[in-house]
Amino acid sequence: MRPENQSSVSQFLLLGLPIPPGLQGVFFTLFLGMYLTTVLGNLLIILLIRLDSRLHTPMYFFLSHLAFSDISLSSVTVPKMLMNMQTQQQSISYVGCISQLYFFIHFAGIHNFLLAVMAYDRYVAICHPLRYTTIMREGLCVLLEAGSWILSCGSSLLHTFLLAQLSFCADHTITHFFCDLTALLKLSCPDTSLNKLVIFTEGGMLFFLPFGIIVGSYIHIGTIILRVPSTKRLFKAFSTCGSHLSVVSLYYGTVAGVYFSSSSWDSKDIIASVMYTVVTPMLNPFIYSLRNRDIKQALEMCVNREAQCTNSCMGG
Repeated sequence: MRPENQSSVSQFLLLGLPIPPGLQGVFFTLFLGMYLTTVLGNLLIILLIRLDSRLHTPMYFFLSHLAFSDISLSSVTVPKMLMNMQTQQQSISYVGCISQLYFFIHFAGIHNFLLAVMAYDRYVAICHPLRYTTIMREGLCVLLEAGSWILSCGSSLLHTFLLAQLSFCADHTITHFFCDLTALLKLSCPDTSLNKLVIFTEGGMLFFLPFGIIVGSYIHIGTIILRVPSTKRLFKAFSTCGSHLSVVSLYYGTVAGVYFSSSSWDSKDIIASVMYTVVTPMLNPFIYSLRNRDIKQALEMCVNREAQCTNSCMGG
């Protein structure tokens, strides 16, 4: 990071969401409730997977890390947004802005990779059921998880480093509710062609590669199911892939819907970011708990165990 960059700008101004002044309190309460639901819901998923030995499988190993990435992704942006809405002070320091950008790219990348890894896990479970435990051994699961973290870390470091080499113009106002990469590039005085090239190539590859793995996995699953169609096989595939497919559809469907329907680039970025950081992470625990029999059974056992403990304590 060059010294002139640090001296040229000490803080940025986040404009936040385009909310009418009279509705600030309503939206603050709404987003606070959604954030708390996200944290508590995903923590419950992680806790159930840790406590129930029946859930110590590759599928739920990846699900627990997906839940952690959802909590982290929301925590990078939403608390700062809520604080700004409450205090009406939109400033964020230069270091805080760069750090927020790094962690946002990092956890968004992890989320993307984990969806691909979970799709591959479902492909092995349905297309190679007899070899599932052999293929999806513990070492491979740890390697896939570590690879997701390493690739995401490398990507976020690359984008953050390139951004830190830039100097910024007199206007330090970010038309967003957090330090988004594209919004920061608009404030840069020097040429940003290299940054945009990296976003287009490296960023595009790290986005479409997981998406291609997901599509390819479900194409193979569909081919296997349709080769010998039966109600039992369809039900098994639905129960195995239903939750994951719902999360994937919500994630990529949101991206497609926002970026192909909106007319303003700024509004696209803001709406998409709200969906990524607030709405989708909040809905994921509900999808996995309502559509997943194992999670529901683990939750029932946990509740029954707590009720028995409470009764025995009261009886004692």
